Amino acid sequence: MKKFWIGTFMLVCWITSHLNAQEVTDLITFKQVDPFLKVLRESNFFPEFTDTVEVAKGENATFQFAVRSGLPLKDLQFDVTAFRSGQGASMNVSRKGFVNYVKEGRLTPELANDAILSLSRYYPDPICEEQNWSVERDLTQPMWVTLPVPVDAKEGCYRAEVTLKGLAGNKPFSFTREIYVKVYPVTIEKPSLWVTNWFTTADDKMKVFSGGKDIEPYSAEYWKMVGELASKLHECYTNVILVSPLQHIEFSEKSGKYSFDYKNFDRFIDVFRQAGALKMIEGGHIAARAGNWDSNFEAYVPEVDKDGNKKLVQYPINSEKASNFYRQFLPSLMSHLQKRGLKDIYVQHIADEPIESNFKSYVEIARFVKDICPDLKIIEACHTHNLENTVDIWVPQLNFYKDGYSFYQERQKAGDEVWFYTCLAPQGNFANRFLELPSIKTRLIHWLNFRYGATGYLHWGFNFWKENSDPYGETTTMNLESGNTLPGGDSWIVYPKNGKLYSSIRLEAMRDGIADYTLLQMLAQKEPDLAKELCRQVVFHWTLYDTDGDHFRAIRHQILEKLSEK
Repeated sequence: MKKFWIGTFMLVCWITSHLNAQEVTDLITFKQVDPFLKVLRESNFFPEFTDTVEVAKGENATFQFAVRSGLPLKDLQFDVTAFRSGQGASMNVSRKGFVNYVKEGRLTPELANDAILSLSRYYPDPICEEQNWSVERDLTQPMWVTLPVPVDAKEGCYRAEVTLKGLAGNKPFSFTREIYVKVYPVTIEKPSLWVTNWFTTADDKMKVFSGGKDIEPYSAEYWKMVGELASKLHECYTNVILVSPLQHIEFSEKSGKYSFDYKNFDRFIDVFRQAGALKMIEGGHIAARAGNWDSNFEAYVPEVDKDGNKKLVQYPINSEKASNFYRQFLPSLMSHLQKRGLKDIYVQHIADEPIESNFKSYVEIARFVKDICPDLKIIEACHTHNLENTVDIWVPQLNFYKDGYSFYQERQKAGDEVWFYTCLAPQGNFANRFLELPSIKTRLIHWLNFRYGATGYLHWGFNFWKENSDPYGETTTMNLESGNTLPGGDSWIVYPKNGKLYSSIRLEAMRDGIADYTLLQMLAQKEPDLAKELCRQVVFHWTLYDTDGDHFRAIRHQILEKLSEK
């Protein structure tokens, strides 16, 4: 067998050395392909896609390409010129990269009818902004281009050139393709959907983020990486930032009297505000289950152990420890937010996902908080309706939103807000962010927002990479307590590279869905019945969607044309 492979290698080398430039080029397929297409490594058929991409000002145009060769490809370079119109206007690309592959070793237990099944279990996702790339023979490699359209762009048609060059079997080759975008006289100033992607700056995650280095909290390197998180969150239209007051506010206690230092808390908020990603502050949870899933909630109280390390210890809210701490902490926090002009945009979590068996302990803590701070709004991801009017922003899981839709409509009529969230659930045919779902289905999450009137979206997994593991490797995990699979695409949607973050094709789809939501809202102001009908022609109901890319683009064309009318 060894002799066979050596002989095959030598034969390939001999054949390659005797090929001329045209013959080398004939062994390579390079095409523009539909950006909704998830190009698998093993794919050997990908239809040409040459449509002009139609966009509003303030959103993004995306393009995808694919290359496949009978020869190994090395030193690949992928370049894009500026987009230029016939009137001399120009726009520059913000992202171009090679789409890398990650492993989904455990399939989602309840697969969607239209799930993409990869024989290799590898799926395209990270957009790696690298200068050089290599591809083994007979494997397909996608490439990605993102064009952010400025809000002050000139409307009209623009053209750019894409060039792929490199070595095929040590022989140089080059391809050039033209791509086109049409900018409509329609402007998205700021997306109108509330969006929160929960992120973490925990020590183990920052170590993965940095490429393996330990990062000292609140060091210069730490703040630089927080800035990178803020920039990436802003880029995907996140405007609600989860900040834990218990994590970032320093405290001291003497004889039951507390004092609080807000320096790091303030700086954390300022990083996101300066990045343009702060429209609402989502205060992190102050309580959690005391035991298993069905157990009651208890409040966190910060304490210092014998080694001088801060830790959070749980106590019932009616205990002297918890009551004393929160009767001092909450008024101090509200006073500080008021001084900084942030009180009106601050909302507070109590404890995550209350259910029927423990809602009474949740309500007890929530009422305690409301008694101290009556004007403080409470936001919660919830699995029960029995929260006795303590919640102001309800965030049910998407399937629970479906099942309790009439209840949530009543809460909206009463003045509450209703968002929804997805995570490892719902599965099946619901829209979600899993790797094996078609890209268009991730985009349609926010068409569901419009269809059913939810004004916000929450996801818990922006950068929860596994400790001491490669985020570009296995993407699934098992919850060893419950036996639940965390599907590929649930725990993170960005990829780290030595303190930088790479986007993903799923994050791009989610971002573009948020822009779609905003366009639908704009159309609803002009022709509400038409907006509802066009949305209905894409999202028929909670789990039934038209995921054909051409049909989707035809619907978007109608939206943009109608919004362009004077």
